[in-house]
Amino acid sequence: MDKLLTVTELAEEFNITPRTIRFYETKELISPQRVGQTRVYSYRDRARLKLILRAKRLGFSLTDIREYLGLYGVDPEQLEQQQLLLEKVGRRIEELEQQQEDLVATLEELRDIQRQALSNLKKHGAATAT
Repeated sequence: MDKLLTVTELAEEFNITPRTIRFYETKELISPQRVGQTRVYSYRDRARLKLILRAKRLGFSLTDIREYLGLYGVDPEQLEQQQLLLEKVGRRIEELEQQQEDLVATLEELRDIQRQALSNLKKHGAATAT
């Protein structure tokens, strides 16, 4: 039988708060068992939480995560899950690449403004604070 973990143990393992775990429960991403009034988490719950946290860190929405996790029990070969993952990862890469382009353009514009301001200050003999 799998070792069961309490919410506190699981939270400490992943360096998150018990409230975060309960939030994911309310979103039906994990569903612990109960022993009396105590929630207990199985190895499967731990693995799901690890996937949830990784997906959140990579910028996926809770809807995306729920959809992905929902395919676990449906497709034993996990082909649908892998296809969905491929699509979502491809979209996320496109989003991040666009953000990267936007960030580069914004930095170039800010540096141009900075150069213009410095040039204007130097032209008028003012001290600069950069």
